[in-house]
Amino acid sequence: MNEDLHRPPYSMPPRAIFESLNHRLRLWASSELLRPLMEPVLHPSQWRIRALGVSTMVGHPLFWIAWGDWLPQPYESLMLRLVMALAGLSLLVIPGVTASPPSRSAAVTFSVLFWLTLPWFFSWMYFCNSGNPVWLASLGAMFLIYYHLTDWRIATPGAASGLVIAWLMFEAFGPPTPAIGLEHALTNTVVLAFCWFMALTLGISSSNLRREQLNSTLGTMGIMAHELRTPLATMQLIGEALRNEAPQHTGESGERLQLLAERLNSLVRNMNHQIDMQITNARLMRLAGNAERIAAGELVRSAVADYPYRSTRERQSVVVQVHDDFHFLGSRQLFSQVVDNLTKNALRSLAAASSASQPGDLLIQVGNNGNRGRIVFTDNGVGMDPDLRKRIFQPFFSTDRGTGHGLGLAFCQRVVQGAQGAIRVKSAPHRGAVFTIELPIA
Repeated sequence: MNEDLHRPPYSMPPRAIFESLNHRLRLWASSELLRPLMEPVLHPSQWRIRALGVSTMVGHPLFWIAWGDWLPQPYESLMLRLVMALAGLSLLVIPGVTASPPSRSAAVTFSVLFWLTLPWFFSWMYFCNSGNPVWLASLGAMFLIYYHLTDWRIATPGAASGLVIAWLMFEAFGPPTPAIGLEHALTNTVVLAFCWFMALTLGISSSNLRREQLNSTLGTMGIMAHELRTPLATMQLIGEALRNEAPQHTGESGERLQLLAERLNSLVRNMNHQIDMQITNARLMRLAGNAERIAAGELVRSAVADYPYRSTRERQSVVVQVHDDFHFLGSRQLFSQVVDNLTKNALRSLAAASSASQPGDLLIQVGNNGNRGRIVFTDNGVGMDPDLRKRIFQPFFSTDRGTGHGLGLAFCQRVVQGAQGAIRVKSAPHRGAVFTIELPIA
């Protein structure tokens, strides 16, 4: 593609700047506040969820005995306690809830069940017992438990909605109870506000701690990948020495030395390329690329040409078709990494297929549709089942547990979304996969 090298640098018009800032704000709100409401941020652990299920299932009948017979409270309901115990049992029997990491539907199920058994139930019992000391203490403890079990972004609207809905239901269907006096209500409000504030503070603190731990883990991965360059540099020197030594040997011996040198240098190039990918992927939580104006077709061609293929057949299996080129705003370095990640995954899927790869088994197409550009990766690999397809963009979830770290597709999604775009996948077992990137045309 011919470009005018003397053209003045591209500058974004004010409207585009406003739209970009607005998009970044919405993206931040989605990633920091709204997305956790649907994603599994619930410390997925099979034994942890099972322990919670058993505690809920057994605890409610025991407390019915304690508050109903041993230390009677004004209001106890065996039927309601059994319903709560059944909710705990459901955590043990619903398929997929104890999977690690949990699916999105399992995380939503977990959140709904604990909204029912914690904020709603405890608030209902508090109102039915006229806010007595037992249920004042229980409601205060509920705040701490609820914020610890989930994420503060889930617990805050959950606690508020549970309290309001329980009060509305009590007003409509609750048993006749003595009215709560003004002084009693104010005193309880101060105590509960303190419990809620401490639960929120600890919840935010725990969330920040998990983020720091994730950043530390990713940073360590990047450092380890970087340190591998030292032995690779030594291997490269050995390869150059073998290449220089080869002409001094005639016949089959010299050819073997030359072939060994080429293979060693190819291995070093491949490993350095993989290290670059791992270091970039390890920056998942702190991507901050420059807004460059990028030609999609040239970007794809360049990334595909520079990819370290393992064989000539593998190289020939990749075909690039540029139907209608387009420009978009983003980081060229990060988007080159996106193309690399998607190419690597597709080639790995093709390698896992039973048949030998053929030209066009990985087809990369560039085109546009109105004001949106598209880069489409279509492979004839092994494909994915629906449950797998729903989880591939989750950090640390990998379809290849032996060698994959599960950051590549999560990285791709964040880079594309950072450029105001979207990435989606269509796939079925043994029918390949289609990854589509859509980007606004600049």
